[in-house]
Amino acid sequence: MNKHKLGKIVAEKARLLLDSTETSSVQYALIDNGNITLSGQIGKYDQSVTNDTLYGIASVSKVFGAAAVMKLVDEGKIDLDTPLVQYLTDFKMKDGRHKYITPRMLLNHSSGLRGTGSTNETLFEDNDTYAHDTFLQTLSGQTLKANPGAFSVYSNSSFTLAEILVERVSCTSFTTFIHQFFTEHLQMSDTKTPQDDLRGNKFPDLHIPDYPRQLPNSFVNAIASGGIFSTAEDMVRFSQIFMGQANNILSKKSIQAMEQEEYKKGIWPEDVDDSSNYGLGWDSVKLYPFDVYGIKGLSKGGDLPLYAASFIVLPEKKIAAAVLSSGGNSVANQFLASELLLQTLKEKGEIESIKSNKSFGKPIKTKIPRDVLKQAGYYARNDQQFRIEINQDGGLSIPADVETKYWYTSDGSFINERGTSKISFVTERNGRTYLWIRSYESMPGFGQLAFSGYEAEKLEENVLPKETIKYWAKREHDKYYIVNEKYTSESYFFGELSIQISLTDGFPGYWQDKKITGPNTAVSQIQIPGLSGRDTIEAQFYTENGIEYLRLNEQILVSEMYVKRIDVGTQFRVTIPANGHAQWFTIPAEAEGKLILMTVNLPQQGSFAVYDEKGEYPLHYSIVSGNNQVTLPKSGTIVFAGVPGSKFIITMK
Repeated sequence: MNKHKLGKIVAEKARLLLDSTETSSVQYALIDNGNITLSGQIGKYDQSVTNDTLYGIASVSKVFGAAAVMKLVDEGKIDLDTPLVQYLTDFKMKDGRHKYITPRMLLNHSSGLRGTGSTNETLFEDNDTYAHDTFLQTLSGQTLKANPGAFSVYSNSSFTLAEILVERVSCTSFTTFIHQFFTEHLQMSDTKTPQDDLRGNKFPDLHIPDYPRQLPNSFVNAIASGGIFSTAEDMVRFSQIFMGQANNILSKKSIQAMEQEEYKKGIWPEDVDDSSNYGLGWDSVKLYPFDVYGIKGLSKGGDLPLYAASFIVLPEKKIAAAVLSSGGNSVANQFLASELLLQTLKEKGEIESIKSNKSFGKPIKTKIPRDVLKQAGYYARNDQQFRIEINQDGGLSIPADVETKYWYTSDGSFINERGTSKISFVTERNGRTYLWIRSYESMPGFGQLAFSGYEAEKLEENVLPKETIKYWAKREHDKYYIVNEKYTSESYFFGELSIQISLTDGFPGYWQDKKITGPNTAVSQIQIPGLSGRDTIEAQFYTENGIEYLRLNEQILVSEMYVKRIDVGTQFRVTIPANGHAQWFTIPAEAEGKLILMTVNLPQQGSFAVYDEKGEYPLHYSIVSGNNQVTLPKSGTIVFAGVPGSKFIITMK
């Protein structure tokens, strides 16, 4: 197969990706021993994408964050295993265990931080550094989810803290640092952050399914966590560092340290085929399917609502691939990146052939032991709770997933009918019981990926005092609305802006994954390595100036009891109060069924959004639409957001 033929195959696969997923455009590149041998792009709506169109690389930014820390390790300015508080003397938390967090624990996700803990982090066309600038203050009011170093659980917060560490030690901004030590040396002129001047750069048109308008660009202002923009060609240039081909930008010792099997230092499932096994900054340091061929694969993926990225490096073979997209997801991109690399390895004679897909085989049912039946019950993962049912015939089902049934087999696991997924129950050395799911996933026209992880933790009984039960029972079905997101926040479009309390169908003593600890408090105490235990929350109800609020980490939500009905008269005014809280309104019954055109005189620093009764994507968000008129739905809500003192004048007709 020659280069032209390989390019044609990959172009066809990229088109298939667009046709079979929600991907809007895709850009890809391959580097082989220092030469970019393949590069291409294709758009569904946007035919103008080129090789220098910039894409958000989302969490692939974490590899830059890890590399930046390792650069300072090379310079003798950071020791990976020295407590972080020696570098950040103002780093304090409500939980004294924070004193044991080290830089290594930030990079291998074992810091114990709760995860995403900031507000106002992802904004439309807005590079406000508020989330970064207030991050240490944000952490000061939080506790840890686990002892530092106990296990690795995906943590955006850890990399925001690593970004601040780099800035403090180097006495320069993170953006300046990565340009000075990485992008300039590697001629990565199309790699930028929200803190760069982005005028003149090209970005893809951004679309989502079932929404007619093109969306504005979004900026993640926690840069090391997920805020870098780049191109596929620039990303494969970056890969040369990890192949030892980049003029000693990082030492061999640091490169090797990043690819060590850090995940093994704590609780983790037994090693099997997988796409998730953490190094320092890497999602995987032994990536399937490449490990099946005896080839080391390093990978990092990333997802945002509008962008996705997959970055795979085969350091021993001196080749790497990057697939970036608008829309879609990193798993779909990983399918394409893996296909590109496998075809290249085959062409070069590094592998004889591409292996057939694996399977666990059709389940051969066997009698189920009584002790396995006891594993039925309530399980939880981040912000979710569900029930597992196991019957005497050996059938396992999860009511939330009615389409999939598993059957008990002779190796002590449950396998689904297609043989693509396997479930086991594991009681770890910490005494907790986990739902372990292994799966082989395929996509038509592509190869196969493998996933393994503890997906949930079994909940233990939590008997509550009568007084606590009474307080929580009063809140059943109550709704709370977020009030402390900036008026440019992406949350008004993609976020979960309201939360409804629902306890009656769940395990007593819990709200979702959160253990109820008092009349006004609940906290997630799950300890799940990998992805399912990420971003856990401390919840607290409190009253301020006679108004009830719910705090979820840094998010503040107001009770619907204090949300007023919108005035459907000819004109009224809304003013953002001194605390900056967004103002929510419901649409009254007399407005239902009527076509009411609402025109808003917007302040310079303000926006408004209108939602139907489902409250999903907004019917109108002024930051996206660019106009100030909307026809009100039959029911729903309206929110006005802006800086303190912002005044909105609303006219109805």
